[in-house]
Amino acid sequence: MSDLVRRSAVDLASMIANRELSSRELLDACLARIEVVNPQLNAIVTLVPEMAYEWADAADRAVSDGDGLGALHGLPIAHKDLALTAGIRTTMGSPLLADFVPKEDALIVERLRAAGAVRIGKTNTPELGAGSQTFNPVFGATRNPYDLGRTCGGSSGGAAVALAANMLPIADGSDMGGSLRNPASFCNVVGLRPSFGRVPSWPNSTPCSGLGTSGVMARTVADLALQLQAVAGPDPRVPISLHDAGSIFAAPLDVDLGAVRIAWTPDLGLPVDAAVREALAFVPGRLEELGCEVTEAMPDLTGAREIFHTLRAWHFEISGGPLYDRAPDRVKDTVRWNIEEARRRSLVDHARAEVGRAELVERVRGFFERFDVLALPTSQVIPFDVELDWPRTVGGETMETYIDWMRTCTDITLTGCPAISMPAAFSADGLPVGVQFVGRPSDDLGLLRFARLWERSVAPTRVTVIDS
Repeated sequence: MSDLVRRSAVDLASMIANRELSSRELLDACLARIEVVNPQLNAIVTLVPEMAYEWADAADRAVSDGDGLGALHGLPIAHKDLALTAGIRTTMGSPLLADFVPKEDALIVERLRAAGAVRIGKTNTPELGAGSQTFNPVFGATRNPYDLGRTCGGSSGGAAVALAANMLPIADGSDMGGSLRNPASFCNVVGLRPSFGRVPSWPNSTPCSGLGTSGVMARTVADLALQLQAVAGPDPRVPISLHDAGSIFAAPLDVDLGAVRIAWTPDLGLPVDAAVREALAFVPGRLEELGCEVTEAMPDLTGAREIFHTLRAWHFEISGGPLYDRAPDRVKDTVRWNIEEARRRSLVDHARAEVGRAELVERVRGFFERFDVLALPTSQVIPFDVELDWPRTVGGETMETYIDWMRTCTDITLTGCPAISMPAAFSADGLPVGVQFVGRPSDDLGLLRFARLWERSVAPTRVTVIDS
């Protein structure tokens, strides 16, 4: 059973479909693993084993009855605690929502369930998803499996740890400013921020925005593609959703890509800590070894910081403003700051941000006429102390706000392009460092194929401290 939890989601789904493994047996193995390692890591914060066994048994009956099976049939999953889950507590890390039990599922949860995934609970997230450090007053901090004194990143931090520590074979999450990519980098797993509209989000108060998106994480690119078969595809309630069905991600990943044109930047013109630079120094050379044409270049992202700050503040006013008005002293400081920023800024500020984003997107479109992939660090820092809420300096430069230290993710968010964090290396003191690959607009499948090429050549492994 201990070996079972280390198997890929693709293998496990095949074993269940072929009656070599039951969903109940896999659930037994995952729950046993959770019991052993989760107390140290605090990744899964709500667990519903009784419900999970009912769903697992139903999955096994479907196999026995010869029913049609979804792509994720029988695979256990815990959903990010920002996603609504009918009948299962959804706190969003806020003490004001500590006892909230939704009556409906978020769209991504609904689609994962329809694909046969077995829900076992919820994964930890920062309060209201604010910040790439997973801690909150309801459940406390989630710890990095490679160093229990370090953060796992966020805001999909619990999901990344559950994967890295082999508690679950698949995981979901969401990403506004790096919340799938940053924890993937910090935990040595794979995290994809899909293109605008690839994985629609509902309920959604801003269905035409595209700044935040649902998405998935995995231990391999193939496992990521398996989940995208279930969660990608249009929804009439989300006007920006792309029309391609999720089935496009069943296409082969191992294909001849020819000479891929890579733009490599070691920093995107931003401060990056020396430990990250040193760990990723090999990247351009390795890409050339893979047959890629590598040029040091980056897109013109002028104005990205101010644009992102304005649009993010607007989003937090919409999502967190009512809670702030109810009890401002029970909302964490960074959330208060974002909401107060929204109320300080004017409609003119918002108009300029929208125009600036449109111009930025057009410049990036032109950039990808010359290149196929942009490669850069996922994070500007290595995993930092779990007791630190956010880094005050990066590369010797002072960070003004709690989101400025992750601009290698937030600036990329504004492009609307698919972006994936891939395991790349370990720092001198044994901490994971991911590389971020950004694909052409709406070319999520092409990006996954390139990521698979990288994965075949570079798959850094190191035993986590919980297994050492």
